[in-house]
Amino acid sequence: MARGEGASLSSDRSAAKAAFLDANGFGDVRREALSGDASTRAYERLHRPDGSTLIFMDQPPKAETPACPPDATPEQRIALGFNAAYRLAAGRVDAFVACARHLKSLGLSAPTILAFDAAQGLAVLEDLGDGLFAAEIAAGANEVQLYDAAVDALLVLHAAPTPDTLAYGDVDWPLLTYDDLALKMAQDLLVEWLPKLRTELSFDARAIAEWDALWAPIRQRAEAGASVFCHRDYHAENLLWLPAREGPARVGLIDFQDAVKAHPAWDFSMLLHDARRQVTPDLEERCIARYLAARPQIDAAQFRADFAALGALNTCRIIGIFARLVIRDGKPRYEAFLPRLWGYLDRTLAEPSMGPLKTWLDANVPLEARR
Repeated sequence: MARGEGASLSSDRSAAKAAFLDANGFGDVRREALSGDASTRAYERLHRPDGSTLIFMDQPPKAETPACPPDATPEQRIALGFNAAYRLAAGRVDAFVACARHLKSLGLSAPTILAFDAAQGLAVLEDLGDGLFAAEIAAGANEVQLYDAAVDALLVLHAAPTPDTLAYGDVDWPLLTYDDLALKMAQDLLVEWLPKLRTELSFDARAIAEWDALWAPIRQRAEAGASVFCHRDYHAENLLWLPAREGPARVGLIDFQDAVKAHPAWDFSMLLHDARRQVTPDLEERCIARYLAARPQIDAAQFRADFAALGALNTCRIIGIFARLVIRDGKPRYEAFLPRLWGYLDRTLAEPSMGPLKTWLDANVPLEARR
């Protein structure tokens, strides 16, 4: 990039954002930058003259590798890059607005979309506030009440028909299956990135082959059971408490643009194997029991076994992601979450069917490296 080109691009983006706001009737707002997350998106709170607030989402186009074309082969997805292989939305605003429309159609509290431009990667959203579950519970809110509501919101999602395509105006966004390739990408994050963080570790070709063989039947179960709209990032820092609303609508939903069609156990793992806050075994059991009581048609023993298996895969995925954030992206704060994740992984490995995976970890990742 030539000298001054970056500043020019930044100036052009600022001008495009200001023009978008002005064109949609928000030219008179006061803009307040909000703290970011681990993505390429940025957010601002818009303060209107009447005292009300909105959220301004900025996802620069082409800031990430492409999303997955619905008809792409596994080889084509791998060639396109991580987002396509893993079936992530690449931050696309059209994915966000289509998912929001679907969630709101079920009576759930996704933000209302006031304006958007998918091509520019800009949107103005309803402001659901700052009442993140994690912050509310830390401030003294009733943890059980909030998690009960989170389970009830999943019950609404899982009881509804799951469309193949999500629509919003002229936007049609495919709800793709969390399939074998995406799940394999997830499992392999640990063996790829953990040795770069824990340099005493080294996995040879035989260990890698054994690792993949252990996960293959779990991936098969997960893809075969893919039947519900899956938020895929359903945890206490993406859920907002809205006590003025009723029932499951008290759970405000954000950061759902990477939604896929997946096994019902996946979002339970995200909720109950939360890297950022400790979820006790008792709370985990309460949530699973509440869900199963409301869906008596489900084979409870099979669901619990699937929850352990997909929970193990999901936890390994997050360990790998956090190792990558530390090593590649220079974000050392994520290392502090690893001991909790190893604890969750131990919990899932207590399921009898997970014995072979526990044996592999005991042989290849000594306890002192699980920190």
